Amino acid sequence: MSDSVHSGGRLGVVTDAAHEPLPAAANPALREPDHQVSTKAPMVWAVGAAIRSLLLLAVLVAGALFDWFPVPVWVWPLYVGLSIAYVIAMPRVRYRNHRWESTDTAVYTQTGWLSRERRIAPMSRVQTVDFEQSAIGRLLGLASVTVTTASAAGPLQISMIDKPVADRLVDDLTRRTEAEAGDAT
Repeated sequence: MSDSVHSGGRLGVVTDAAHEPLPAAANPALREPDHQVSTKAPMVWAVGAAIRSLLLLAVLVAGALFDWFPVPVWVWPLYVGLSIAYVIAMPRVRYRNHRWESTDTAVYTQTGWLSRERRIAPMSRVQTVDFEQSAIGRLLGLASVTVTTASAAGPLQISMIDKPVADRLVDDLTRRTEAEAGDAT
């Protein structure tokens, strides 16, 4: 179950009403956002990576025990080494890369650990702002904020932030998008 906050606004490519690009000064720069996710996020990602690694290990063991597929002996130490590296390294790299920021003019996100994606949602294109907190999120005090826009690329997701930060972000984005003129298309 998630709570939703709806607000007016628009998002997408920064253009004027005639679909002409706005001057450079009016376009927000595609840059690394200022804020990192919660310091609890690497622990959550590490636990998820460990669970995925153990599930794959169970498949390998079952395959070897029941002769579903051959598992050469060299696979076991390689798998264990790669799994340990994945569980340790992935959360650290992901924590350094996952960032977000909200300014008067736009919402910025950056995600990824092997590849990286940066996105900007100009405040004039924001259509809705949604708050979500899963059962594990409630337990750990984490939440997600989804900024839905008129972009074909889909909504911007700001995950793994502390609940008080998410509450303030939703309030701030709702206030700012209600103040924006336009039809959010």
